[in-house]
Amino acid sequence: MAQLLRLVGIVACTLVFLGFAGFAADQLRYGSETQQAKIAHDLNEPDLSPNTERRREREHNSARELIDDSNDILLAPFAGVTDSTNAWVTRGVPTALALLAYGLLLLLIANWLPRPRSHSGGDWRTAGHSS
Repeated sequence: MAQLLRLVGIVACTLVFLGFAGFAADQLRYGSETQQAKIAHDLNEPDLSPNTERRREREHNSARELIDDSNDILLAPFAGVTDSTNAWVTRGVPTALALLAYGLLLLLIANWLPRPRSHSGGDWRTAGHSS
């Protein structure tokens, strides 16, 4: 069970990180013009409307859209934490909280779970001796 929690934490953190990296790439690409930055901001919200989601699907390839969709699910619990107009804050705060929750908390829980006992059949002192 602990191994599964560690794996889930690592996969979740990887998806959150890749989603944020995609967001940052979009912000850098669209940052030169005000209107394009507004469009990029709308497409990179962690909680999208159905119309914005369809527009994002048209602009991104299938691999990026898969990462974005999984990232939307992983960031959903943290999407309403901030109401800033700054795209970096709107996306960065939920990303940081998700990394803490999925990375740190899942790994702490996994380490807290009891480990299975090895059943070697005897005491370590008698392992090399035959009766």
